[in-house]
Amino acid sequence: MATVTTTEQNTNTLVATPAFENAGRRYEHIAPDLEKWDIYRLHEDRDAFVSELEEATYERLLEEHGGDLQNLLSKTIFSEQNRTKQEPWKVDPPKERSYYKRLAKMLATRSLDEEEQTTADNAARNILKRIVHRYSDEIVGHFKIPTFRFARRFLTFFFGRLLNAADGRSFRSLFSKKILLQEKLLVRGYVERVRELSKIGTVVFVPTHFSNLDSILIGYALDQVAGLPAVSFGAGLNLYNTGYTAYFMNRLGAYRVDRRKRNGVYMTALKMFSKLIIKKGVPSLFFPGGTRSRSGALETKLKLGLLGTAVEAQRASYQEGREEKIFIVPVILSYPFVLEAQFLVEQHLREQGQERYIKASDNFQSLRSILKFVWGVFSKGNTITISLGQPMDVLGNRVEATGLSYVRSGRHVSTREYFRDQHGEINQDYQRESEYTRMLGEKIVERYHADGIVLPSHIASYAAFALVERANIGTDLYGIMRLPAEEFFFDEPALLNVIAQLRDVLLDLSNEDRVKVSPELYETPEGILQHAMDSIGNFHIQKPLHRDADGKVICDSYAMLYYYHNRLSTFKLKGKIKYPKPLIHEFAGVR
Repeated sequence: MATVTTTEQNTNTLVATPAFENAGRRYEHIAPDLEKWDIYRLHEDRDAFVSELEEATYERLLEEHGGDLQNLLSKTIFSEQNRTKQEPWKVDPPKERSYYKRLAKMLATRSLDEEEQTTADNAARNILKRIVHRYSDEIVGHFKIPTFRFARRFLTFFFGRLLNAADGRSFRSLFSKKILLQEKLLVRGYVERVRELSKIGTVVFVPTHFSNLDSILIGYALDQVAGLPAVSFGAGLNLYNTGYTAYFMNRLGAYRVDRRKRNGVYMTALKMFSKLIIKKGVPSLFFPGGTRSRSGALETKLKLGLLGTAVEAQRASYQEGREEKIFIVPVILSYPFVLEAQFLVEQHLREQGQERYIKASDNFQSLRSILKFVWGVFSKGNTITISLGQPMDVLGNRVEATGLSYVRSGRHVSTREYFRDQHGEINQDYQRESEYTRMLGEKIVERYHADGIVLPSHIASYAAFALVERANIGTDLYGIMRLPAEEFFFDEPALLNVIAQLRDVLLDLSNEDRVKVSPELYETPEGILQHAMDSIGNFHIQKPLHRDADGKVICDSYAMLYYYHNRLSTFKLKGKIKYPKPLIHEFAGVR
């Protein structure tokens, strides 16, 4: 597809067929009987699974630390004593401090007083079993079909009523005409392929992470829009501090993650949990970036711990003679705006620049803030896009709907062959699997960029912040953050010119399968700018881009503009911009 020349035709509308035409469709469920879901079968005999997790974790720890259990346990108990003293939570078991104090005494007594080393080793193993049991029972949650059905109905009502109200611009339209959920919560991308793969193997979803709403939205959209079974996902143990939240999270298949615990025993238990559920065919979801993107950029460096469990689970399945494959599906969320943006970007700037910023509160904690966010998203025609990226095997090879793997050249390859040793046997090799995990991580990052949907808010924010940087050459990022944004306005022709240039570059990248763009990017630069201001300009108190009373395009906060600009920062687009003049103007006198 030919692009439009920026200098001569930057106001023309491009006529093209947007990628991912399946947006707005709602699919029939591939497994309507919940009792046949693997996540239900797993939790139906929870005690047996907890015992299996204990055994697997214990054996793995002996394999890795068997020669120095004393040191492992000393570090673990010491860290737990500090945690219970410095960061106690309501959800913690009663008398937890005394529990670890008692274990510390047992370890010291056995280690120092027993004459025979074998007795000390046995004592260490018994203490290890106690801790592993405690962690395993804490991590494994429950899945209750009645609770899941209630949550499904409630979220459908909640989102559906808000959509109707938002479409009518007031709550008077709360029960008026029906707005289809899939028209506002878009699931795009390789949906058909993922549905087919879900029938023949285990799917592991690895999303980008921008908001605390991500897990709820993805889980609901996969079930009610894409028609896929429920996934197992991690939920912070802090969410269990409140009664209502704890009740639902504890019955919807979530496993509990305590981010205060960083010791080797706990981390091994988490990894073994992930490996076991994947091997058992339970669809899984975890954020390989580890936490919400503070800068607003797509993740480029992934945490490989849980990702490696998928590689190990595939090898273990082959060792058991099973043919089922594990499929990795990148998931990329595109919000018109992010509720926590101010809190996140200020945290990022403090961490990176070692500067003192006024701390913004993370205001995604109350039902009121969630309602406000959803209302803001769906009003004025806003949508949330969840893109299912190109599926791959655990080596990062492209996978077709049949489950067959193909390398970049188009040659079919067998995933099983990657796990054979020099004698042709499937064998365990952690060093080899670590390298496979690294390769997989790189492929996921590549697909984040190739399959993520670029929205008008992304391109307009990127163009505007590029103009700010260009107008302040020689000033570093933190110097720009200190500039009085209220004293300047953008030269609109220059801003539209840069938007048109970026649009052309992104459309070329789209033709090369290196990015996906929303349909609005085929409109005029004026249309793109207006869409952007209608989304990021209608929610935040400090608006990244909007018009003042005189119609001038202004920015209330360069930090907020920088956050939304960062969504495209990893594409390295600034070197492709030819900057027009002037760029920005200073207001004459007081506004």
